[in-house]
Amino acid sequence: VLVSEGMSRVVLTVGPQQTLRDVARQMTERRVGAAVVIDPDAPGPAIVTERDVLRAYAEDRITGDDPVSRHATERIVFAAPDWSLEQAADEMVRGSFRHLVVIDAGTIVGILSMRDIVTSWAQDGATSEVSVRRTA
Repeated sequence: VLVSEGMSRVVLTVGPQQTLRDVARQMTERRVGAAVVIDPDAPGPAIVTERDVLRAYAEDRITGDDPVSRHATERIVFAAPDWSLEQAADEMVRGSFRHLVVIDAGTIVGILSMRDIVTSWAQDGATSEVSVRRTA
């Protein structure tokens, strides 16, 4: 299965000056775990994830209506639509992140989450035998 088959083609994009609170609200309303931050003055897009929002609040780094750009990850890993889901999952595991922005010919064409990968594999009939150890 390819990234293009598993990714979401609808990408939440936000501006760098939108508040983290507003972006978190939009992510919640759309039921997505990440938003792509598009800044025309930056060399490329950034990403803000649920984890970034939680970290900002947990570390008490929020000062009122912080711009999302203060909390976004600027160095992100991109995927190509023709990657396999296995290759995408491998990149996510190695980089310890759960979202890949999908780029085709320099244009954002989608976003792939770990949830998208698991859903695709489950729909494709993938199975796994997991032994569960219970402790008394």
